[in-house]
Order: sequence, then C-alpha cells, then structure tokens
Amino acid sequence: MAVTTRLTWNEEKSLQKLLGNVSLSLLYQSSVHGCSIKDMLARCSCQGSTITVIYYGDIIFGAFLLDRYPKLGQGIRKKNSSFFFSLQNNKTIALLNTSLKITDEELAFHSSDHKEWFVLVPNKRKVRMRHSLMTEIGMNGYYTSSYRECEVFRVEGIKNEANYVSRITGATEYRNMLLEDLRAYKPYADLVSEIRILLLGPVGSGKSSFFNSVKSIFQGHVTRQATVGSDITSITEMYRIYSIKDGKEGKSLPFMLCDSMGLDEKDGVGLCMGDIPHILKGCMPDRYQFNPHQPITSRHPNFIISPSLKNRIHCVAYVLDINSVNDLSSKMVAKFKQVQKEVLNCGTAQVVLLTKVKNYHNVLEDNFLNMKTSMTAQSQIINVHKMLNIPISNILMVENYSSMWELDPVKDILILSVLRQMLRAADSSLEDLPHEETGDILGWSELCK
Repeated sequence: MAVTTRLTWNEEKSLQKLLGNVSLSLLYQSSVHGCSIKDMLARCSCQGSTITVIYYGDIIFGAFLLDRYPKLGQGIRKKNSSFFFSLQNNKTIALLNTSLKITDEELAFHSSDHKEWFVLVPNKRKVRMRHSLMTEIGMNGYYTSSYRECEVFRVEGIKNEANYVSRITGATEYRNMLLEDLRAYKPYADLVSEIRILLLGPVGSGKSSFFNSVKSIFQGHVTRQATVGSDITSITEMYRIYSIKDGKEGKSLPFMLCDSMGLDEKDGVGLCMGDIPHILKGCMPDRYQFNPHQPITSRHPNFIISPSLKNRIHCVAYVLDINSVNDLSSKMVAKFKQVQKEVLNCGTAQVVLLTKVKNYHNVLEDNFLNMKTSMTAQSQIINVHKMLNIPISNILMVENYSSMWELDPVKDILILSVLRQMLRAADSSLEDLPHEETGDILGWSELCK
C-alpha cells in the first residue's frame, strides 16, 4: 500500500521551490514505519540529501541535510551542509544553519555554535526546542511538546554547488530584509505621501505583470489583479493607479504603480503620445479610458486641472522585453526618445526595466547585492544604454510571475531590488526639485514635527 505525505500540494511545492525546484520522494512516515530511531535510519540512511518534516499543530518545520543521514553516534558538522526551515501559511522560511547528531533515542539539531536548537525523540513523539526558536516560528507550547507526525523525504535534483545551502538561506534572509526595508520606506523629506512609478513600454513587454509580481510578494502568494496582454494586442485600455497593500488586510505602502496602454510604433495605435505630458504632470485621473487617436483634454470631467506634487509621476520605468530589445524598429526607438524628451522636461527620474529574463537565478552575485558583470555586459543592456543614455546602474532586470503558481525567493529578490532602485531614483529626483516647488511643503512638514 502506497504511503502518502501529509503535506498539501501547495506546501510540497513551497518546499520544492525553497530547495531549487527539486523533487521529493517520501522515505519515512513515523505513523506507518515505526517511531524509533532504528526504524527511521533503516529507511533513511544512505539516501543522499534529505529533508525531515515535523508536523506540530498547524505549524510545519524541520531540517534539510545536504549530506546523507549519519549513522548512530555520528554527526554532521560540515559548514553550510544543512539548515532549519519553517512553513506557515504556505510561506517557507529558511532560518538557521544547523548540524545533526543521532543517538539511540534522539535526533539533535544544533546551531553553528553548537547550541541545541531542537531535538526529536521519535519513540515518545516529542520535540524539545529552544524558546527563542519557538518564538521565531510562532510556536506556542512548552519547551518539550508532542508532535503529530514526522516524515523524511529524499531530495532529488540538488545542484552540486559548494555554496548551495548558504545561497538558499541567504536568499530567504535577503528577501526578508528587502521586504522590511520597503515596508519602512518613506519618500524623501516627506515631500509626498506616496511615490508614483509610471510603467511605459510596448504591448506585451510586462508592465501589468510587473505590478502583479510586486503585489504577489507583499500578499504572500501569486495574484493577478491586472489583466495581462499579449505581444500583439494591449489589454490595458485604462490608466490605472495601483496601490500596494502589505498583506490582505494590511496598510497601503508608500508607493504606487501606474499602468498605461502599450506603446506602438504606428500612429493611432496604442498610447497616444499627447497623453504622456498629462500623465507625467498628474493631470490624468485613475481609470481614464485611453483613446489612441486623441489625448485627454481639460474638458474631461475628471481632468486634474491643478495637480500637486503628490499627483505627479516621480519615476518612469521604460519596460522592455529583454529578448526583443535588439530587434526594436527605428520607429519604436524614435517613439521612446520622444517619450524621454517629455520625461526630461518634467525632471522625472527614469530607469529601464528589462523583463522575461530566463536565467534570472544567474543575474545577481552570490551576496545578492549587485548584478554580475557578465549580465551587465550583455548586448541588450549595452544597446539600451546607448539608445536612451541611461546609466547601466539604472537598467534593471526581472522575471515576472507570469505562469508560476508559487513564489521563488531569488525571483522575489530581483523584483524587490528593482522596486527599491526605482524608489531611490524617485528620491533623487525629489531632492533635485527647485526650492519654489518644495519650500512650502518642507516648511509645513517641519511645523508638523
């Protein structure tokens, strides 16, 4: 009779994503194969990389071992060979570098400084855990508590890399750090309450998908609020100003993404060029229905006649499919330069967002701080730099959540890093505004302190 895991489909997918798109094969389940160390080792020894999963109430946690299970009395203390994880609400968190030692009755997982983090006592179905770790993963109960089930999986498809474990744990930690930075972000000198980022690019370049991707990360699961167009037809026919909430019931974050109709090389198709200055200056209302043949006018009932600084666009992102950058027609390039002239006239910050990056795992250095030199030297980046005269540091790369169902920490890092760079560009633009535009706002903000 086949034994099936207690993991839900989503939970199993989350663990697979955490480990780098691997496959999992169930080796051991305590309720079926026995509750002793010997029972566990009989099925798990010499099986290569494994992940041990503990079910405690609604919380799932455990440890990944890059090396095989050790024999009785042995341990694993090799640096960067294992880590502790916690899975809650389909969010996977890699927390700690761990090591393992096995005795006749216990599996003891230690931190890198040899302190005991948690210990399994299979024959009693008990787990001992440090209070600080219990708090970290949201676990309530006593220092020693009973668990429902223990499962061990063989992990297949592991990349044979020396920094495999440190990159996985580092990706999760860096992703969480970026999230906290963006949650704590405040626009320069409190000149505005929210930064507005305009997404401009050809049809099908990934503008709406980028908004969906940013929202997905802050929601904790993949979501698709904005309808996505194809490479031929633009779905976005309304101007949309999207706010981003921190979680389903969370507060709105201090940045907005503004989605527009796709640019087209033909006149009378796609976004009307006459609409660009109205969007940049903040005159265009949310949900305005675009007309490719005619720009908005002040006679429109919702036209914002006297926009303030908060209504303006503070950063423009030119969104381009990296796979078609080198094939842009001369007419499309001319259109981008026409748009850029309006952007420069308004003193608005500008970046380039290259989407549909297939090898996104190789974009960043191992510490996730910068793009690899091999990536910045690609012909697409060089060509965009020459075409729009935008610094290479402001030419950014992402892979959006277009077809995936589960979040990926490395993909999240790229998306969040791009968003942070856009906000930094917007701050620099705000800082550079003339005093006559900011003096009253700065004076008022000082009075309110």
